[in-house]
Amino acid sequence: MNKELIKKRFETSLPTYNEHAVIQKLMAQKIISMLNKKNYPEILEIGCGTGLLTKLITENLKFQSFTATDIVDKCEEYIKKIDTNINFESNAAEILLTDIKTYDLIISNAVFQWLPDVENIIPELVNKLKPGGTLFFSTFGEKNFEEIFNVCGKTLKYKTLEEWCKILKNFNYTMETEIKILNFASPIDVLKHLKYTGVNSLENLSWTKADMFKFEREYNNYCSQLPTLTYNPIYIKIENILK
Repeated sequence: MNKELIKKRFETSLPTYNEHAVIQKLMAQKIISMLNKKNYPEILEIGCGTGLLTKLITENLKFQSFTATDIVDKCEEYIKKIDTNINFESNAAEILLTDIKTYDLIISNAVFQWLPDVENIIPELVNKLKPGGTLFFSTFGEKNFEEIFNVCGKTLKYKTLEEWCKILKNFNYTMETEIKILNFASPIDVLKHLKYTGVNSLENLSWTKADMFKFEREYNNYCSQLPTLTYNPIYIKIENILK
């Protein structure tokens, strides 16, 4: 994955993200609903973006210190509008691993699919939990954007549930998955949705009119009725308790 392209696309999508990130909003709400509403003195959020999850944390959880991170510097403007006391750090998750600080809650929404070498990052994050602490993140499963894959042959390489179980086998974890389907008026609206949420970050390509016509035709052929876009959220909670 091209980190600079990912950063650029998400930075461009910041003004439109909250309006169009329908599924990510629902995922943030579900994360909060699945958490114990106890006191988490030290909280770290990875990939805060415009603050969809950040805002829910400030409204629903008790804490003394809250650090929010993102690779896009401009996200700080959105986070400070939610709460000026939140400490914003412009760092990727793997950079944070060098920090010696530990946390009661490490939390993240719709980010871990972008992380390289997540198999090694997760154990490091668990090591940054205080005793009894929680790592809770959402990501996406193998059916995510299946329409895009079947039409274009390209999406992120999403992990299967079996792959996640293998990664998590040594931890005290719970996992839940679901399917969410969005409907659109046209295949072009699907592309706009991807652009407005910043997830069109795999390749830096310019499409010709012929490319667009081909995409529309094949997308309409694949979807028997109105064009759809499938999301496959996965929710993973790891407790820092010896298994």
